[in-house]
Amino acid sequence: MTMFRQMRRFKQQMCAEDCVFVLENETRGVLSMIGEDGYPYGIPMNHFYSKADGKLYFHGAKEGQKIDLLRKNDKVCYTVFDKGYRRAGEWALNVKSVVVFGRIALVTDEEKAKEICTLLCRKFTDDEDYLQRELQNALPRVQCLVLSPEQITGKLVNES
Repeated sequence: MTMFRQMRRFKQQMCAEDCVFVLENETRGVLSMIGEDGYPYGIPMNHFYSKADGKLYFHGAKEGQKIDLLRKNDKVCYTVFDKGYRRAGEWALNVKSVVVFGRIALVTDEEKAKEICTLLCRKFTDDEDYLQRELQNALPRVQCLVLSPEQITGKLVNES
């Protein structure tokens, strides 16, 4: 098991339950990978967090830079943050962010891919007709990914 640094500003650290809440309720984050020539490569992604297995699921194209990089190195970092809130009478925003380190893999099982796409779609809409059209038309072109976390940390930051 890889050793990860402890959070330096530990007084701002969120509990595991709050981290899961952010992962479940926010729709997007940035997936960062080891890029070509040592440059980091981060891209915005939609995700679904499964409380049942503690993993994050994504979908995207079957080809491209992301897939090429993930085949070379499966270690990733995924960062999610909420919209924030202001306390009464304060101008500063309070933002919760979660950072997930782990390993990502291509999902090769077609039934699992259909399940992931269904859960992702339902995170955005309850339009069943739209979901069925997407599954029929787009699913064959989709590559699903599963991120198995090795460390999840979160913090609440007051931007003042």
